[in-house]
Amino acid sequence: MTPLETVNEFIRRIEARDVAAAVDLVSEDCEYDNVPMGKVFGREAILGGLGPFVSVCDEVEWKVFREAENGHLVFNERFDRFGNNGKWIEVPVTGVWEVHDGLITLWRDYFDLATYRNQA
Repeated sequence: MTPLETVNEFIRRIEARDVAAAVDLVSEDCEYDNVPMGKVFGREAILGGLGPFVSVCDEVEWKVFREAENGHLVFNERFDRFGNNGKWIEVPVTGVWEVHDGLITLWRDYFDLATYRNQA
């Protein structure tokens, strides 16, 4: 898979609420920087942080509006939606990704924390 295909497959797995399968696409030492909230490193930390959040959702949608790939770098502009009991949390996100040898080695998401918190 190309870096862009890898990122899009990761997103597809997140939307399927299969975080364990999604983290199969990240390197053992992947840096996940959820910019307003902080960084974690490695598959297990990403699974431990993202898994419980996604598992309580009935639906997850990450609509990608724009994406670009340049070598190992992927950039995307998304609208991430997390649904639970008919209520949605919706957050505009810009993602920066690095993919090497078919694995995501860096995942950095920029979003406005207040937008998230005002809906939670």
